[in-house]
Amino acid sequence: MGSVSKIKTPNTLILVLLVMVFFAGLTWVIPGGSFDRVEVDGREIVDPDSFQYVDANPTSITDLFLAPVRGFNDSYGMAIIVFIFIVAGAFSIIQRTGAFDVVIRRAAKFFSENPAWRPVYIPFFMILFSIMGATFGMSEETIVFIPLFVTLSLALGYDSITGVAVPYVGAHIGFAGAVYNPFTVGIAQGLAEIAIFSGAGFRMVVWLIMTIAGIILVYRYANMVYKDPTKSLVYTLDKNREEDKFDDEIPDITMGHVAVLIMFFGTLVMLIYGVISLGWYIPELSALFIALAVFSAIAGRLSGDESATAFLSGMKDVMAAAVIIALSRAILIVITDGQIVDTILFHLSSSLDNLNTYASASLMLGVQTLLNVIVPSGSGQAALTIPIMAPLGDLIGISRQTVVLIFQMGDGITNMIIPTSGVLMGVLGIAKIPYEVWAKWMFTRILWLYLIAIVFIIIAIAVGY
Repeated sequence: MGSVSKIKTPNTLILVLLVMVFFAGLTWVIPGGSFDRVEVDGREIVDPDSFQYVDANPTSITDLFLAPVRGFNDSYGMAIIVFIFIVAGAFSIIQRTGAFDVVIRRAAKFFSENPAWRPVYIPFFMILFSIMGATFGMSEETIVFIPLFVTLSLALGYDSITGVAVPYVGAHIGFAGAVYNPFTVGIAQGLAEIAIFSGAGFRMVVWLIMTIAGIILVYRYANMVYKDPTKSLVYTLDKNREEDKFDDEIPDITMGHVAVLIMFFGTLVMLIYGVISLGWYIPELSALFIALAVFSAIAGRLSGDESATAFLSGMKDVMAAAVIIALSRAILIVITDGQIVDTILFHLSSSLDNLNTYASASLMLGVQTLLNVIVPSGSGQAALTIPIMAPLGDLIGISRQTVVLIFQMGDGITNMIIPTSGVLMGVLGIAKIPYEVWAKWMFTRILWLYLIAIVFIIIAIAVGY
């Protein structure tokens, strides 16, 4: 625990503000430039042969202080913020009903009482958490399950790293291969001006292979520890842990829980149908999640006060993400008003001209990875990068669908190791695993996941995804 506390990183809000100041400074250095835009298939794309230099418009001190306010007033940015508030509130109500929690705890108790099923433990729960990461973006919620899975993993003959990896790596692999994650895929596709949740079939394959790979990477290590506990990276630490008792006081699964789960999956079906067949966008999707919140509260027999408290608690949990989204839009406003967006695009695309499309896409993945260290919020990173990456993809021949895929994989994979992730540091703090031990264990596994990501990016380009 002491080693974790030595890792001091600036607050994400400070990092994003510094990025905004940095780009404001660039408006005094980079010459202004402009591409013509043409409309193709209902969206504006850059005409690659139309670039010309124009007069720059450097950011003044007044402009710099106005930018965050304008970021909050930005119409699309505000729509995104409202959307994530509503979705987070809805899922907070679902959590308050205990529907997911009781199912997970019941399943965990089954494995603790039936050691013969030990080989199924890791695949079962990693698939379950990966589904939740891929559909409603489970991340912060994994924190509450860490004590349970550390205790259960130790009881089954594994170690505390396995106890953290099952829920945390499982959920973030779901993030990386997200199929219908509204916080990453939904927002990024909206910003890229492509149909929200389109291209789900290809992402389903990405999610499946990523999840299988994650299970293999965790299972091989856990099985090695099971056969020889001294090979655990936390062998000494786990030996000195106090004996934790597995919680036997788990409520029964009620009809209310079943109803909430049915409504949750029914909402996903409605979401897919509405987007594909009815042309639903952020307002309709927001209304859908409000309905889910209301009916889940009724099915879960929550009082009005409980429902309101849960909804507001969920909104509070994403407050930081909402501020980062607004500041990300402020950065875009600064560089757009400064007339340097197109100049940056022009020089980035020119520098990639000598590379083939596959190498360019791999570099884009590297850029998203580095940016995620600064902005670990998926929705905030989408708001910051997609408005630049999408037109860059137009210029170098990478589809906007593939640009979104690159973004989500760079975001999801990186969150498993970066020390700027508040969720990761919180998880490690609760599990009492030093960050450097986790980073050592995770590093080679991250490389395997990135290799898979690059393969899928190459396939996406080859098939014209």
